[in-house]
Amino acid sequence: FGQCIDLHDGQVKQIVGGTLSDDNPAALKTNFVASQSPGDFARLYKRHDLRGGHIIKLGPRNDDAAREALAAWPGGLQIGGGVTDTNAQEWLDAGASKVVVTSYLFPAGKFSLERLQAISRTIGRERLVVDVSCRRREDKWLVAMNKWQDITDMEVCKESLDLLSQFCRRFLIHAADVEGLCQGIDEDLVRKLGEWVTIPATYAGGAKHINDLALVDRLSGGKVDLTYGSSLDIFGGTLVKFDDLVLVSRGPQEPSG
Repeated sequence: FGQCIDLHDGQVKQIVGGTLSDDNPAALKTNFVASQSPGDFARLYKRHDLRGGHIIKLGPRNDDAAREALAAWPGGLQIGGGVTDTNAQEWLDAGASKVVVTSYLFPAGKFSLERLQAISRTIGRERLVVDVSCRRREDKWLVAMNKWQDITDMEVCKESLDLLSQFCRRFLIHAADVEGLCQGIDEDLVRKLGEWVTIPATYAGGAKHINDLALVDRLSGGKVDLTYGSSLDIFGGTLVKFDDLVLVSRGPQEPSG
């Protein structure tokens, strides 16, 4: 399973994905604000040797918090939020295993292949994750950027994912419409991702039960990992226990000796 550390105003939070708004900050719905530091969550993941989780900086005033988490689990976490070709290397040097990009690839909401090629060339395809977080519009999904507020001109489909995957090593997909609601995953999207992706992919949004791990595995044909957020006890949730998730994700253990 994928791990996350979502940062907002320098604190670890769980937010209802569709409520982030620069124009109307009062609309923000927050499920959880941690009393623990970002470093505490990073150390928890390190203790269980959980690698490849993502730190997402939702807006400004999160850089120090992000650096604290990266320093606590160097090489164990990816980072996204405000990443561009000019600061990507800086975040890798700070301890990130990979950087996650969305908004930089969509100046004024329009996809720029040149920007994708530039950042891939600068840091290398192996260190790049493209976040194709999306919102559903009728029977298709469109990439959403800028804290999921703005819809871009890119549809999430086989053609677009094939193009992107030439320049990155992994996809991160937040289903922004169900993010933070704990009302179930977008099964249609997960099924489609299983048909479309040719590189590793992590889905986030709506997970509410430990069995969702097996559900995503089945729907995607084993091609997509699942991230848990607001439903998890370490984020104030009551539906899924972090320790249970660790055990289940490790699979059946061979008897020792």
